[in-house]
Amino acid sequence: MKKTTLIVVMGLAGFMANPSTASAEVRSLRGDLDITEDSRPATAVKPIAERGGFDRSYKLQPPMIPHSIEKDQITLKTNTCMRCHSEENYEKEEAPKVGESHFLSRDGKTMEKMSSRRYFCNQCHAPQSDAPELVENSFQGAK
Repeated sequence: MKKTTLIVVMGLAGFMANPSTASAEVRSLRGDLDITEDSRPATAVKPIAERGGFDRSYKLQPPMIPHSIEKDQITLKTNTCMRCHSEENYEKEEAPKVGESHFLSRDGKTMEKMSSRRYFCNQCHAPQSDAPELVENSFQGAK
């Protein structure tokens, strides 16, 4: 045990003493703002509307929202997403119907109302915009 501890301590000391790790520049998404300053307000971005929706990047990815949700409201008492995506309205609104998985309890039993685990749509589903990348991203989804 003492030998393992000694090896770990020596490894950490070597890592900290390495000039390449010690002098690496640490950058923040806050830019040049000090941590004590208020962040700058986000710049407004235009949502991307895509008739028919977006392709998914991986098999189980939740569908992305192909329209603006700026005026939509999701609270404990109101979910405006359901005006278009409910069983009653989806055909008339030409919108995808909420998936059957949204009506399953955590025990796998089918419920009549949407599960509270799936009620807050924007936990999984996100609108898209033409915003600049905050960090470099080279991700390529499966085709």
